[in-house]
Amino acid sequence: MEAGHVFVEDVSDAMVANRRMARSMNVEIYSRRLETFRVTKTISRRPGIPPKTYGVDLRNRRCECRRFETLHYPCAHVVAARAKVNLNVEQFVDDVYTLERILRVWENKFPVLPDLFTWEVPPTTFEFLPDRGLRRNPRGHPQSSRIHNEIDITEKFDGKRCRICRLAGHSQNKCPLRKYHVGQSSRSGRN
Repeated sequence: MEAGHVFVEDVSDAMVANRRMARSMNVEIYSRRLETFRVTKTISRRPGIPPKTYGVDLRNRRCECRRFETLHYPCAHVVAARAKVNLNVEQFVDDVYTLERILRVWENKFPVLPDLFTWEVPPTTFEFLPDRGLRRNPRGHPQSSRIHNEIDITEKFDGKRCRICRLAGHSQNKCPLRKYHVGQSSRSGRN
């Protein structure tokens, strides 16, 4: 407060960021008497998507982005609309964010709590019993609680397959294609 600050640091930083964003917005006045505006973002973050537009009502302190009425300080759309009609943006910041209000909250004295051992605690009239059904079985593997779907179904496998022809029912020793496969070598291509 001695340095001349009026608002909390977080709100002041947010207002600076909102002023910076408001420079890239286009404002149309709908009604000067009702203080309603249509604010359009001129710079889109995503190419190919049309820029968004927001309705701003300064008299009722509303913006279609809902930040203004939720946070009780102006969003970037309200700052852009305010700049169009030369209004002071600080009049739209709620008093809750002023340093004076915050200091008033903390000027109250809090009572000191007595020692923990002197507290009077009423005896419990019931006893807590654990639910034995919720305990994990101490033996064996833990049971999975995952819900299985189509990806968990495995295909049935009929046994071993031949390494040569990849068919089931015989091994590579009894494969009918073995005589063709065994006779070939790296030297056979040179003959």
